[in-house]
Amino acid sequence: MTETSSEDGRAVRHETEQVVNETAQGIRTLDDGTAWFSGLSLADRQEVLREVGGYVMQAHITAADGCAGVARSGVKPTANPSVMICMDPPRYGFADLPADEHVKAFCVLVSVFAVADARRRETDCKGTCGHAWHHLPAAAERP
Repeated sequence: MTETSSEDGRAVRHETEQVVNETAQGIRTLDDGTAWFSGLSLADRQEVLREVGGYVMQAHITAADGCAGVARSGVKPTANPSVMICMDPPRYGFADLPADEHVKAFCVLVSVFAVADARRRETDCKGTCGHAWHHLPAAAERP
């Protein structure tokens, strides 16, 4: 496995932030986000899973968010990523799952993030939010 430069790492993190937030807000479909994720190298997929896991933690997910996100993801509730996110407290470490579970983990994490982030936009951030990722242009407004 080759190491990526810090510049490459920043580029992946920025792209991850964009894709995940667009997917969470319905600007991009989950299938589109998953296609993007599937095209990444193993090392980049692991980095993305760590990054999105951080987003989920920062969103302070609830047990209800976990269950609603799993249902939204299309991943079976008995799959490892589904079980991990629905534990109380949630178990993280999705990047350490076998490579053949990474796509499921991505779908679960993005879907749970979408539920939790929508809830927070309606409560904590309503009318006073300065988070740039909560103000993404709709697909029709993008160049």
